[in-house]
Amino acid sequence: MEPENEIGVRAVERLCAKIEERGRRTPFGFPEYIALAARFPERIFRNIFQMFYDMMYSYTDVEKDEYPDDPESIKYVPYNCSRLFELGTDRPFFGDRLFVNRLMGHISSFRRGIRQNRIYIFEGPHGCGKSTFLNNVLMKFEKYSATDEGASFETVWRLNRKLLGNGTDSTAKYLVEQLRNMVDPSAQKGLNLEAARSGTAEKQYLEIACPSHDSPLLLIPKANRRDFFNELIPDRDFKHKLFSHKQYEWVFKDSPCTICQSLYHALLDILDSPAKVFEMVYARRNLFNRRLGIGISVSNPGDRIERMHTVNDEHIQSQLNSILMDGSKVRYLYSRYANTNNGIYAIMDIKDHNKERFANLHGIISEGVHKVDCIEENVNSLFFALTNPEDRENISDTQSFADRITYVKIPYVLDFNTEIKIYRNIFGDQIRKYFLPRVLENFAKIIISSRLNPHSTAMAEWIPDSSQYGVYCDRNLLLLKMDIYAGIIPSWLSEEDRKNFTAKKRRKIIAESEAEGDRGFTGRDSIRMFNEFYQAYMKKDKPITMAMLSLYFKKHCCAGGPVPEDFFDALNSLYDYTVLQEVKESLYYYNEENISRQIQNYLFAVNFEIGQIQKCRYTNDELKITEELFETIERKILGHRSDEARRKNFRLEVQNIYASKTLAQEILIEGKPLRDTQLYQSLYDRYLHNLKENVLAPFLKNDNFRSAVKDYGTEGFKTYDERIREDVSLLVGNLGARYGYTQNSAKEVCLYVIDNDLAQKFAEQ
Repeated sequence: MEPENEIGVRAVERLCAKIEERGRRTPFGFPEYIALAARFPERIFRNIFQMFYDMMYSYTDVEKDEYPDDPESIKYVPYNCSRLFELGTDRPFFGDRLFVNRLMGHISSFRRGIRQNRIYIFEGPHGCGKSTFLNNVLMKFEKYSATDEGASFETVWRLNRKLLGNGTDSTAKYLVEQLRNMVDPSAQKGLNLEAARSGTAEKQYLEIACPSHDSPLLLIPKANRRDFFNELIPDRDFKHKLFSHKQYEWVFKDSPCTICQSLYHALLDILDSPAKVFEMVYARRNLFNRRLGIGISVSNPGDRIERMHTVNDEHIQSQLNSILMDGSKVRYLYSRYANTNNGIYAIMDIKDHNKERFANLHGIISEGVHKVDCIEENVNSLFFALTNPEDRENISDTQSFADRITYVKIPYVLDFNTEIKIYRNIFGDQIRKYFLPRVLENFAKIIISSRLNPHSTAMAEWIPDSSQYGVYCDRNLLLLKMDIYAGIIPSWLSEEDRKNFTAKKRRKIIAESEAEGDRGFTGRDSIRMFNEFYQAYMKKDKPITMAMLSLYFKKHCCAGGPVPEDFFDALNSLYDYTVLQEVKESLYYYNEENISRQIQNYLFAVNFEIGQIQKCRYTNDELKITEELFETIERKILGHRSDEARRKNFRLEVQNIYASKTLAQEILIEGKPLRDTQLYQSLYDRYLHNLKENVLAPFLKNDNFRSAVKDYGTEGFKTYDERIREDVSLLVGNLGARYGYTQNSAKEVCLYVIDNDLAQKFAEQ
């Protein structure tokens, strides 16, 4: 058996090996770095803006567009940001579709290289999740930077003390020693081993990392960069982007920090050889660590401002003076902003001490440089800030700075699907099973209605007369607007309004969300109210209904409150209409082939007189042309209420169209089968529509049908005749398969439709 101390030693060794593997930042030579750039140019040739863009899209999935063939689409797409904002976080953030589309629009501009020298201020009311959002994004950026896909590199100098010794004698000595090592490599091995034992190995060179975390690419002189990269990069597509796209301008325009620039020129003066200078240039993986303030720096309002704005390491400076023999050649001096150069600098709430921090960024963001003593320091950082709307006065003093500020609104949630995700996250996924389908969504819609502006200019321009949708929507069309915010174009819209729903109108409606979401029920109010409601009405044996929802809001929360007056009635009416359609769809069954045969026989029969017997050329059925034959099909197409005069006029109209267009043109000239003609398709669609609309008619006055629904799933259900059992089983089964009802909730909604006579309520719609 292995001794306990040996087990411990081996466990620690394995742990150390894993830590080394994950956190290795060993510098490697400039030639190796350049080879890496040639192999993976997309990763190496990117600054902080492009890296942030890559990070955001690596954690975000673009889901399928619900309307891919819509010619008026504005690419208001559904993004799945769960890996970015929710998974693996201490506190998940739930961004709705509006906010995420707005955010990704700004992020896309990073890729195009047109958003540098700006500060992005995320503005939103208390409780909207601003801090949670930014904390989660910064955490994911830190994680991304530790992956191979997120790797970036900074310059590290290794100044060889021997090569840079006093004058040419030392240089000659160094060259002689190198020649001796080439002849006898074992001598060098022994030297290295001895130096390591004596603890003097690190003294062979002075290692200095670029305090501004600049890419080693910037050490290549500007005049040589284009030719160098043209020769280096084999990928022609990337090379074209590098030389022509704005996002890569920095590769040719940016200069290294003053310390690296000074070192380069000082070494070139001493060694008189660019090759020897680049032998001392190394690359090291960038570290992004928020807690250490390296690569990512976050300032809270209560954090006091450090009055020592500059860093001057006297120990490093003295060593540089000794190696270079001239202290004026390189001044090792930089500001604290260097820690986040090519990184992220964030201000949490622009108040208290952060007001001064924000003011100090004016010149840095405008000019991209910062004065450190008499030295100009480049600052190419991604600047973020958070603020509440009432704190805008803390920014108003910087009007000359206004064109450098981009506001990104983070309102309270305006998408009911996202609001539900918040409830499920807090109260558990099981909450859905206690609600009838759509009731939970309606709770969220009531909350969101309080956050929307009561009147919408864009909606009124699109639909001037909202009264036509009185059955489905409130007079201000807020229910319709909520659907649009959630990416839904409801089926109850008229064909004319669908056609008028142009890209221009859609953009206007979506743009209105920028001025919404900062009023009404807050996020905390919403969670408190849902908890009260859920605890009051949740029962294992009875689902939560719309009646319970209306009672709670009308009784407890909304007397003279933020929810519009007619909103509850409109929501109930839309709910009634929706569940009626679900019951109809679930009970609706048709034989497509049988319907097709009836329509073909009818189109053939209208060309003959009553009393004749003809064989249909389309179905080969022998038809006795009677009034009953015509009436049976015409009532299914026109509806059961159609009178004799209307049926005969319709028959004559069909016969004229059939003779003049269907037969004469589409069938005989164009060679279409009857099923492909316009007249056939029109009759077929009307037949199905009326069949579905009237599907409940035979059951509504049948007390046995209602009783069978109530007894479904019990022993008593077996006592009903076979036809009723089949109809009820089809209805309950389809409600579950198509719309997510349980057996009990399906029975509940069927009884609700029957007892409230919803079919009659919507008979004229």
